[in-house]
Amino acid sequence: MKKLIVIFSLFLLLGANAFSQEMKENGIIYITHPYIDMVNNSMNAYVKQDNAAFGKIYSDTAKFWASGMDKPIGIADAIKMWSTDFKFYDSIKVLTVGYPDYLHYKDHDSKIVQSWWTWVGKSKRTGATVKVDFVQFDGFNSAGKIDFEGMYGDFSKMEKEK
Repeated sequence: MKKLIVIFSLFLLLGANAFSQEMKENGIIYITHPYIDMVNNSMNAYVKQDNAAFGKIYSDTAKFWASGMDKPIGIADAIKMWSTDFKFYDSIKVLTVGYPDYLHYKDHDSKIVQSWWTWVGKSKRTGATVKVDFVQFDGFNSAGKIDFEGMYGDFSKMEKEK
């Protein structure tokens, strides 16, 4: 019986300790911020095929990755890849879904914009409209440029060069 009381007491003590963790903030979430504007500008540059604008937005060493890719690629290769979308599609639009957030984490001073989008294009081959919903994460370096961009969505619907 004493063992049972000791075990029960330890359980209560450890359980109470687990629930008494002090809450601690690790950063701030912004609904408006210049980095959000930069992500919006990058989408506008993509739709307008304004490759010169990308130099103001992305660092020279930026990496890009999207669902279905084996590994991240450099930004120069990403820009070439993005331009192929316009070989296969007309009327390309990228629509904002909800609103983006800028997350500034204290830990490692991480600066991330997360945003939700719908990519829309009309296939030149079939005339069908293709829509792809995706979430995007853009990381910023200390110079205020995007140094990593990752996208999660079902891009398998989109035609690409083989």
